Amino acid sequence: MASDPADFARMQPEELEPWIRSCGLGPSKARSIVATSRALLEQHGGKVPGTFEQLIELPGVGRKTANVMLANAFGTPAIAVDTHVFRVANRLGLAAARTPESTEEQLRRRIPVELWGQAHHWLIHHGREICHARNPECSRCPLLRLCPEGQRRCG
Repeated sequence: MASDPADFARMQPEELEPWIRSCGLGPSKARSIVATSRALLEQHGGKVPGTFEQLIELPGVGRKTANVMLANAFGTPAIAVDTHVFRVANRLGLAAARTPESTEEQLRRRIPVELWGQAHHWLIHHGREICHARNPECSRCPLLRLCPEGQRRCG
């Protein structure tokens, strides 16, 4: 199996796809991984760039992935908005947004910069464990008294 960008760059996406199939969207992700590996070698000397602007230029890398990389790999303050963060932030009233980008913007204004990277993980965890998409468990939520959506649902 591959262990660095050079190894992945030599692969065809079809070779990689079986290894990542369980993540979902295997064919698309395999193409992006191979293309990104090639871009890292050609444009960045085989190293992952450390700026948002450089990261989003890589194939398959959008705002969320760039922000995850910045926060987790580089320790740079960033808020990554995935489906859990989007849902939970809007339900809790931390954001009132229709798009992940607007949610990110609003969270940046409301959460102290030194907590951005951690807040992403807290919101994901809360979304997976309690604030589920279809059936949130408001009755066992420790944030119920602070949550406008929970108050509406469970009063």
